[in-house]
Amino acid sequence: MTKGLFLGLKTATIGLLYLALSSSAFAQTDPASVPKKGAVAPQVLIETSEGSFVLELYPDKAPKTVENFLRYVNEGFYDNTIFHRVIPNFMIQGGGFTADMQKKHTHAEIQNEADNGLRNRIGTVAMARTNDPHSATAQFFINVSQNTFLDFREKHGRGWGYTVFGNVIKGMKTVNQIRNERTGFKDGFKDVPLKTVLIIKARQIK
Repeated sequence: MTKGLFLGLKTATIGLLYLALSSSAFAQTDPASVPKKGAVAPQVLIETSEGSFVLELYPDKAPKTVENFLRYVNEGFYDNTIFHRVIPNFMIQGGGFTADMQKKHTHAEIQNEADNGLRNRIGTVAMARTNDPHSATAQFFINVSQNTFLDFREKHGRGWGYTVFGNVIKGMKTVNQIRNERTGFKDGFKDVPLKTVLIIKARQIK
């Protein structure tokens, strides 16, 4: 076993044990992730070279994380970045590299908000980070398995978990298509899709 989700550092190791589930799995909304009654949850449309999907975000559960993500969206940061790490029975990760594997410059790191009651279930979106629990910047991942081992347990070490801040509400077919892309090594990185999976545009629609 190695250590957690990386933000693209060539020296970082992938170390999350992942569960093998059927490739036919679809998004499931965690009851805890449903926004409060009367609240208008922000939505983000992500157009990719493989199709589009829509994320619903939960600022009542992860306010700093949602604010941070929308800042990148509205700045156009994610446009022409890629899904650079795909593990079919685990997650798809993107939002930090260009097609030629150049890492984009980001804003400051944000505080971990994984202790918000949301879980890393199929179809949820969470922040990628290094082994430092408070190191998330722009990169995000979408869970394609029930990744309970990524959930918050305690405010110490690995127990911090990974901050879930939204859910795929439309276009899970696109996510599953991306998860099934063939991968290999590229420029020192592993699990990179052999065919570039481009984020053409990300924009807030609500």
